[in-house]
Amino acid sequence: MTFKQFFTSSIGKKFVMGLTGLFLVSFLIVHVGVNSCIFVNDGGETFNTAAHFMSHNWVVRILEIGLFAGLILHIIQGLMLWQQNKAARPINYAVSDANKNSKWYSRSMGILGTLLLLFLVMHLSHFWVHTKQDIYFGDDNENSYEKIKEVFSVWYWVVLYVVGVISLFWHLVHGFSSAFQTLGVNHKRYTPIIKNVGIVYSVVVCVLFALMPILMFFDIIQ
Repeated sequence: MTFKQFFTSSIGKKFVMGLTGLFLVSFLIVHVGVNSCIFVNDGGETFNTAAHFMSHNWVVRILEIGLFAGLILHIIQGLMLWQQNKAARPINYAVSDANKNSKWYSRSMGILGTLLLLFLVMHLSHFWVHTKQDIYFGDDNENSYEKIKEVFSVWYWVVLYVVGVISLFWHLVHGFSSAFQTLGVNHKRYTPIIKNVGIVYSVVVCVLFALMPILMFFDIIQ
């Protein structure tokens, strides 16, 4: 099998999905770490310092290009795999007890992925685009904290963000352990540990992400 044949095959697509998925998992650790600076509750000073560093450090800026490349590749491969699986079985079985073979969220990755894509577009339009506009077209004194306060003072944005985080949680619960299995890390002793680590990781990351808009909306963080 040639290099091109591998990466266009079903196995190759899953391999790319697993690799890019783990890369995005590592990015979320950094992202939630920066976001958690807001819990210091010092009027956004600590958070703005961290956000300014992330948006101006040249190493981070280079990694950002890789992040977007990995994200786009993950989305494309995910959609291709979803369409491929759907085409392989256009008609559902007459009798199926799917719950015995897989969890509902593992069968719903296409829907969860689509919800996450919509959430990502909303998130980038609110914060990433705003930051870049300040850097390239403003006075380079962006106040990310004030922008967050503005967005999360509106109840429907808070609701949509929480829904997006819930979708992220189920996506991570399945994707974390699935990525390791796809990359060949599959052992009766270690697989249960990886699954449990994935659940803990998903809970911690998503609770921290969800707390920020909720606490800001209710003025607990000021």
